[in-house]
Amino acid sequence: MSVPIAEGEQSPAAHTPLILVTGASGYVGGRLVPRLLEAGYRVRAAARAAERLRLRPWGTHPAVEIVAADVSDCGSIRRAADGAWAAYYLVHSMSARTRDFAAADRLGARNMAAAAEAAGLQRIVYLGGLGEDRPDLSAHLRSRAEVDGILRAGSVPVTSLRAAMIIGSGSASFEILRYLVDRLPIMVTPRWMGTPVQPIAIRNVLAYLIGVLARPETSGQSYDIGGPEVLTYRRLMNIYAEEAGLARPRIIPVPVLTPRLSSYWIHLVTPVPAALAKPLAEGLRNPVVCRDDRLGELIPQDLLDARGAIRAALRKMADAAVESHWSDSAGVAPAEWTAPGDPRWAGGTAYTDRRRVIVSASPEVVWQRLARIGGPTGWYYADWLWRLRGVLDRMLGGAGRRARASSLRSDRDAAPLLRGEVLDFWRVAAVQPPDRLVLVAEMRLPGRAWLEFQVRPLGKERSELLQTATYRPRGLLGILYWYAVYPLHQLVFRGMLAGIARTAERTVERTGT
Repeated sequence: MSVPIAEGEQSPAAHTPLILVTGASGYVGGRLVPRLLEAGYRVRAAARAAERLRLRPWGTHPAVEIVAADVSDCGSIRRAADGAWAAYYLVHSMSARTRDFAAADRLGARNMAAAAEAAGLQRIVYLGGLGEDRPDLSAHLRSRAEVDGILRAGSVPVTSLRAAMIIGSGSASFEILRYLVDRLPIMVTPRWMGTPVQPIAIRNVLAYLIGVLARPETSGQSYDIGGPEVLTYRRLMNIYAEEAGLARPRIIPVPVLTPRLSSYWIHLVTPVPAALAKPLAEGLRNPVVCRDDRLGELIPQDLLDARGAIRAALRKMADAAVESHWSDSAGVAPAEWTAPGDPRWAGGTAYTDRRRVIVSASPEVVWQRLARIGGPTGWYYADWLWRLRGVLDRMLGGAGRRARASSLRSDRDAAPLLRGEVLDFWRVAAVQPPDRLVLVAEMRLPGRAWLEFQVRPLGKERSELLQTATYRPRGLLGILYWYAVYPLHQLVFRGMLAGIARTAERTVERTGT
């Protein structure tokens, strides 16, 4: 979503409320910021990787201030809260790198409450999850409720919105739904696929989030938010199939499919990793239905039903207009191993495969081809081997091949690579167009690996393309792995480098530049 700025428009006056949005790089936060701007607020967008926010359509808006902040770092979140009137807390810690997401969420909530008090904030708005307080409440929903309690224990009033399944293009819940139905005409599912759920469209969630700021009576209150109907996950799948033009899946419920097994199945069939799928799958057994509609009376709006929300999400995908994606907030690899040179100064073994080629094309043309790597374009050589590697990785519990999220937002030629973005089973660790690209491996490996490309000018319409694959093994198994796959890497890396060069030169020949 672009945020238009009229010619000569100035930043809002200093008396305009400044709103802190934590988790601004996430699925909800990435959509909330531009709508706050449209509503006339000044916004301080906070995320661990602030440079990614600057590449958003709203990243250069005069009313936006972008800051680097991590809720696990008390000092950084206190600095981010300084001078703000209110804050949105849109952070959760479910990821493959977080062993105990509940403990991480507790720490973040305590730091947020302390920062809000120190900065003199007037309000915290928190988006949590629906779910009755009962012994079998899932760990994910229990953690959401625990965060709410920690925030409320502070001195700053909290407005809590509790939502069930959020349906929107790019949301994790919607991605799970669509991949399961798209890929599985027959499904063996848990018995609790008949659990009642009250899904809500992302546009309605955003309207509630913004609406509470203008209603002082919502301060200190907790509200359930949901769409206009209660249905089951089985019914949701049937509705999706009808809207997508697919046959209804045949669903066979069995009593022995545990949440853990369900999460592994979701992991294999969808792009959502097991670390995120497991807590979500566990939550399927809990009824998530609104107990009241008080906020709907205070902030009336047209609520989309499940069919309308699914239809809108599919339309956004067809138009390549997906504003944010669940993978946007996935953490960037730790700093100590995102740079290819790190293992050498850090000590330990590091293996490298360096190659170079001279290309009869300008650095800009070479970069155009390089920036399209992965996803629909492929890896310029032996794509069947990359696909096979992705399948094996998924079977071993790794990331597997995942679509580039920004490919759903615009044409890939126009969409820049973003730091932290997913490219199949790699993640962009550094990007400096048209000179340098570093990818960190997220596949299952007995070690750590990354792939670096550098483009250097060599005079008129000539460039040097350097490719460096670096691997830092973990233990004896890691060393054995390197030597076992070394012959295959020789073939693949040589072919990939030549393929990029060949494609760039063909581009020059075709365009005559």
